[in-house]
Amino acid sequence: MAKQRVLTGITTTGTPHLGNYVGAIRPAIESSRDSNIDAYFFLADYHALIKCGDPAKVQQSTKEIAATWLALGLDTDNTTFYRQSDVPEVTELSWILTCLTAKGLMNRAHAYKAAVQVNEEEGEDPDKGIMMGLFNYPILMAADILMFNGEKIPVGKDQIQHIEMARDIAQKFNHHYKQEVFTLPEAVVGEDAAVLSGLDGRKMSKSYNNTIPLFLPEKKLQKHINKIKTNLLEPGEPKDVTDSTVFEIWQAFANPEQVQYMREQFAQGIAWGQAKKELFGLINEQLSGARERYEALMADGSFIEQELQKGAAKARASARPLMEKVRKAAGIAPIS
Repeated sequence: MAKQRVLTGITTTGTPHLGNYVGAIRPAIESSRDSNIDAYFFLADYHALIKCGDPAKVQQSTKEIAATWLALGLDTDNTTFYRQSDVPEVTELSWILTCLTAKGLMNRAHAYKAAVQVNEEEGEDPDKGIMMGLFNYPILMAADILMFNGEKIPVGKDQIQHIEMARDIAQKFNHHYKQEVFTLPEAVVGEDAAVLSGLDGRKMSKSYNNTIPLFLPEKKLQKHINKIKTNLLEPGEPKDVTDSTVFEIWQAFANPEQVQYMREQFAQGIAWGQAKKELFGLINEQLSGARERYEALMADGSFIEQELQKGAAKARASARPLMEKVRKAAGIAPIS
């Protein structure tokens, strides 16, 4: 049976946090261990340029994210783990797809429409401050996917439109050149994927500045957990698990027995300070080994670079034959 190709990109614009780990990194690494899965994971540093114009931050984030995945046990021998910018075929494909993509399709992209709406609400020119990188973002994302004929693309609900656009672009290419060059990708929305709340109770997000970075030193981790917003219920007063960020994060890291234990503690009125202390202990125990590996990788980036170059070689070995088909179909000279 042929393996199913799954592809996931991680934009290099920040430090990985607990929400990233629970919602994306942990399930992706677990799925990559399935012998029926051919997993492609890439660091989307070209996409990062849309949001971040600071080269030092993009480079630092790339290193941190790569170190995170490696420290958490990603098996790079059984996956293809690479940096987007190390595979020039992707940007070449992006241009060819751009030449076949209707502007009207890009006009409907959610991110572009949202930016226009903000400008209009503020009485500004609709396109003020909007760069072509944002406008063409769905085409580059389509190239990321179609370059490797990704079949199943794990995304959040807010990204479904981009997969649908990639399908439209692939169909347009196949139809225009009368060749079935591209596989049509399908979005996979993890309904059960955990979405963690942050320090202020909103979704944990770099945009809200409410995250708990994944590999904080112990003392800083404890301080961040202590900042989690709670209500004013006193020790001894029963607490509701359904609206508690402390319990939500506990549940994301705990086994069933531990979940039941904390549920009972809430019913008995555990003090918030004690609940946070126990939450720190649970997370710290699970992540301490990976934290040590992460710190070693960050101290000496040579292994990270070695792994990314290994992944780039694997990715390009897959990309070149398909790029030859694309070039031939479009009438472009073959790769010399």
